Amino acid sequence: MEISACVKYVGVNDHQVDLFEGQYKVPNGMSYNSYVILDDKIAVMDTVDGFFTEEWLNNVEQVLDGKMPDYLVIQHMEPDHSASIPAFLKKYPKVTVVSTAKGFQFMEQFFPEFFTDQGLPAEQRIVAANDGVLELGQHSLHFVYAPMVHWPEVMMTYEATEKILFAADGFGKFGALDAEEEWADEARRYYIGIVGKYGPQVQAVLKKAAGLDIQTICSLHGPVLKENLGFYLEKYDRWSSYQPEESGVVIAYASVYGNTRNAAEYLADVLHEKGQKTVLYDLSRCDKAKAVADAFRYDRLVLAGITYNGDLFPCMRSFIEGLTERNYQNRKVAIIENGTWAPMAGKLILGMFEKSKNLTFTETTVSIKSAMNEQNKGEIGKLAEELC
Repeated sequence: MEISACVKYVGVNDHQVDLFEGQYKVPNGMSYNSYVILDDKIAVMDTVDGFFTEEWLNNVEQVLDGKMPDYLVIQHMEPDHSASIPAFLKKYPKVTVVSTAKGFQFMEQFFPEFFTDQGLPAEQRIVAANDGVLELGQHSLHFVYAPMVHWPEVMMTYEATEKILFAADGFGKFGALDAEEEWADEARRYYIGIVGKYGPQVQAVLKKAAGLDIQTICSLHGPVLKENLGFYLEKYDRWSSYQPEESGVVIAYASVYGNTRNAAEYLADVLHEKGQKTVLYDLSRCDKAKAVADAFRYDRLVLAGITYNGDLFPCMRSFIEGLTERNYQNRKVAIIENGTWAPMAGKLILGMFEKSKNLTFTETTVSIKSAMNEQNKGEIGKLAEELC
């Protein structure tokens, strides 16, 4: 893939992976992106997952067309982007590696044979300074530290001549490059799942990016972005500031015998009649990462849970943890609890959010004992009014 006459794509698609990072379902695979900048000095931007080292090296070799690379720029040390560093250094032993100080620390931890005392000599290492510049000839690389987006060593790189932001994992998405799908849904699921905890750090990077004339965004996952960049930047600003994207109600329920599900579906019907958009999730069966992402997408959330062994049903507890560890905030939340005796789900759900900020809970909490009755239907109607 040609990004420009001098900037080439050399990444790979992975259709073998079923779970990214061991937890996120990726039915359309993943891409591991890498780029080559051809100039008086040649820079290779990041590497790829170790399962695809040979394919990547072949891609790089084809683009180099007999030339030797001068720099290997490592923006992010997560193994899906760094695992091929040793093979690259074996093939191109004279290359200079460029990274942050923390990046080199992680290289020593992952690849001690290459980066400890007997490894890559000091003259083949450049510690990139924040706001530092590396001149390639016609192109210049400007380094922007982006710690905790989403690892501490991360930096992004702005190429000033062609106005390209090499964004590390920023603006990435699930899915291989040959997957025909909209960017937003899988980018949201990727961002909320992997980066979502670090909203303030993303906001800091966006402020830096606001001062740059960016015409192309090259992420380490997903497509190269060239058009309508304001759309992508607005999404990242909204996600990282924890603001809802749309008006709607996510109803997430955990139900063993169907009674709590019946209440959740009844509420969805009442809200639908009132013109409200609703999204239902059966937490025992759904893609929990998608449910979490949608809870951030919409402005209201209903949690319908049961008491189980004096606690919350495990899938409900796990779902709420997925929200709170990502700083869920700025939403309205409602609770439906169910328990044949001593229902405690409502109290337990509230307790899990006690450290959360800027959440508004409805005055009405619906408490069901075993199965929904007419009184409960009236309470659900009242709850629906509060949610509208």
